[in-house]
Amino acid sequence: MSSQVDPRAGQKPPFHEPEQPHPGRQAQMRNQPDYGEETYVGHGRLSGRVALVTGADSGIGRAVALAFAREGADVGIAYLDEHDDARETQRVVEAEGRRALLLPGDVGDPAHCREIVERTVRELGRLDVLVNDAAFQGKAVESFDQIDPERIERTFRTNVEAMFFTVRAALPHLEAGSAIINVASIQAYKPSPAILDYAATKGAVVAFTKGLAQELAKKGVRVNCVAPGPVWTPLVVQSFDEQKIEQFGANDPLQRPAQPVEVAPAFVFLASDESRFVNGEVLGVTGGQLLA
Repeated sequence: MSSQVDPRAGQKPPFHEPEQPHPGRQAQMRNQPDYGEETYVGHGRLSGRVALVTGADSGIGRAVALAFAREGADVGIAYLDEHDDARETQRVVEAEGRRALLLPGDVGDPAHCREIVERTVRELGRLDVLVNDAAFQGKAVESFDQIDPERIERTFRTNVEAMFFTVRAALPHLEAGSAIINVASIQAYKPSPAILDYAATKGAVVAFTKGLAQELAKKGVRVNCVAPGPVWTPLVVQSFDEQKIEQFGANDPLQRPAQPVEVAPAFVFLASDESRFVNGEVLGVTGGQLLA
């Protein structure tokens, strides 16, 4: 059978893209990720709501922020210190006539997590949707013993502990009908030894989602998870060498990585009333890799 390519598909490898130090900057990427500015069409599914999205400066987080804005939501944009990227997210949200609130700082700090929630509620008026997208992924290693204790602590603090901190801060403000969406990864199911600390945190995200969903159901708050496969974001160029970057996604079923705009609709679905009977689920957006 000859290979066919969906004419709507995003860019395929090879990617001629230099690696970057952490945190990767989307503004500095040669091959700019498609976050939906030219293509995503909203339908008012989140009209009047307020969302807080961590890691919203670039990549999946920016695509989600834009999609939410086009669906009618105001958006709190939490990020570490990538100010230029975050201002671009702010620009595209405000271009839709929605309010955008920049919230820089480290979500690994529980005090900061309380602050971003309180500022969102105070300045945007409420909180209806919390998206835990912020993540740290270190450079790929050649052997397990290269993942040192400091890196392990940082990865778990950013990817797992921050979820606990942010959800705890948000719960008093989430009313029945609200939604929490966490971000796992295909790495939770097909862990790569080169980034095993990251993969382990994504397994924890799945467990956290399923457990929390059972408790919060009685409050009317749904908790779900999106598990992307390979996605073309700054996380890629900060984590791998140029040889790996060049062929990123080439060996997957669709022979390419997703663009962020292709992942964002899963978040819109889980945040909207269209998923009001979906709770404790992991929605894979993997391009054909199986969640098992």
